[in-house]
Amino acid sequence: MNTATYFILSIMMFATSLNCTAEKPHPIPISTKAQIQESKIDDIIITAVGDIMMGTNYPNESSMPPRDAYLLKPVTDALKKGDVIFGNLEGPVLDSGGIPKSCSDPSTCYVFRQPSYFVQELKDAGFNMLSIANNHVGDLGEPGRINTVSVLKKHDMRFAGQTSCPWDTLRVKGLLVGMTAFAPNKGCLDINDKHEIQRIVKKLDSFCDIVIVSFHGGAEGQSHTHVPRKHELFLGQDRGDVYAFARQAIDAGADLVLGHGPHITRAIDLYKGRFIAYSMGNFCTYEKFNIKGISGMAPIFALRVTNKGEFIDGTVTPTRQFGRGGPVIDEENSVIDEIKRLTKEDIPEVNIQFKERIFTINNKE
Repeated sequence: MNTATYFILSIMMFATSLNCTAEKPHPIPISTKAQIQESKIDDIIITAVGDIMMGTNYPNESSMPPRDAYLLKPVTDALKKGDVIFGNLEGPVLDSGGIPKSCSDPSTCYVFRQPSYFVQELKDAGFNMLSIANNHVGDLGEPGRINTVSVLKKHDMRFAGQTSCPWDTLRVKGLLVGMTAFAPNKGCLDINDKHEIQRIVKKLDSFCDIVIVSFHGGAEGQSHTHVPRKHELFLGQDRGDVYAFARQAIDAGADLVLGHGPHITRAIDLYKGRFIAYSMGNFCTYEKFNIKGISGMAPIFALRVTNKGEFIDGTVTPTRQFGRGGPVIDEENSVIDEIKRLTKEDIPEVNIQFKERIFTINNKE
């Protein structure tokens, strides 16, 4: 067996054993990147949003929207501009039952249980890649985790972030896009394990054209809008140094780093020509989330990257949530002003330029 053949078989074995959709594995390329470079398109668009929890039926139906609410309808056109459409699924998918986690302080601890029909609504809105690495995916114990995976597979959604399914892939326009996700929570890939970050991202980069790394990290709430460039502690938990994490991921081969978890929008960044969003806020969070003021604004990023993952430019569709929740287009562009301000204050080494809702970002000389 020659070296090239051994390399290809190793990749295929890794894909079959670890891919979240291993029961229905997606095609893995049997050519190296260099061998298929000529057949690729020039660029693709990655649409990305933050936290999604469209209602919970635990402990009862009082925190559920009407069945025909279709919370994503006002923003579906903006979402579908992307080739890859990514978001963070904040909580398990389960119609009933499960083993609820115990909460010592109900004022800071919530249990989410999202009914399975929400996944079809996500699919109809265009979503095809989801992170399931966060602090709520284990709210209903193993029954919740198992059913979440089962329902996402049934709807042919790509997803990642649990130790049982650390990564997944999606082929779009001739390019293989890989995605992995990290969080500081049990059962998830560990945001604080730099060796695991390096191992998984390097492996994805060895056969994917574009690698997306997601994280659920950083302290929560309106007093934590800034990126402190150090480990952030919240409710006694180390929620990572998201600035260092993004650079570790890109050094290992990531092309986009997409953050969520603080429940507010944070700055954006560019490192080695690769785009970073430190937090994309509350995108569609019904009833159980604070959506007042800055907590209710969130971007829909449409990020144009080359076939090698280098950032070209992006568009921000600004959204707001009102009442009990559900995103609508914000004609006042509030979250764009917030992104400009925070990036200037927290990441002064980059230039960010907006022309209406289209932006470029580059490193200062």
